[in-house]
Amino acid sequence: MAAILYTYKNQVYANITNKCDCNCTFCIRSLKDGIGDAETLWHQKDPTLEEIKEAMDNFDFTGYNELVFCGYGEPTCALDILLKSAKYAKEVYGLSIRLNTNGLGNLYHKRNIVPELSAVIDSVSISLNAPTAEKYDAITRPQFKNAFPAMLDFASLSQAAFSYTQLSIVDVLPKNEIAECQRIADERGIYLKIRKYS
Repeated sequence: MAAILYTYKNQVYANITNKCDCNCTFCIRSLKDGIGDAETLWHQKDPTLEEIKEAMDNFDFTGYNELVFCGYGEPTCALDILLKSAKYAKEVYGLSIRLNTNGLGNLYHKRNIVPELSAVIDSVSISLNAPTAEKYDAITRPQFKNAFPAMLDFASLSQAAFSYTQLSIVDVLPKNEIAECQRIADERGIYLKIRKYS
């Protein structure tokens, strides 16, 4: 059975869906079944809200003050479950909530979901991945046209709505592309996190 909650590098994560609207070339799910203490993150079927609540109730959150929604799928593809389970974690366990996302939730749902997210989520990390639309599409392989500008628009909306917003890239990009990503983040007043590729 796939892990709903798992720990990795002293953080606890919620793996609520395997659905994803991208097929990134670097995605870890094409390389291994699990991360951290999870043997597998592949759900045979996505967990229900009750199953996620049960996983939380059975987890010892001692020493953790944040729950990060990030698994083998894009959490905003399971928006209703995301919102309700984040609300539960915040109200019952007093946890700060972070969302790791590809930033395409507005495209996926064909509306602005940021106000709904910001009602229950404290911070958001958005995968920038590349400095241009052409390179973004080649790396991320999204289901949508105009994904890159939509992701940047989501980032700007998030910057105004959440207590903390960051864009992220992996350190394998060439230096000139990293510099261009930094410029994109700086123009929007958003912090750029450069993640080590593992």
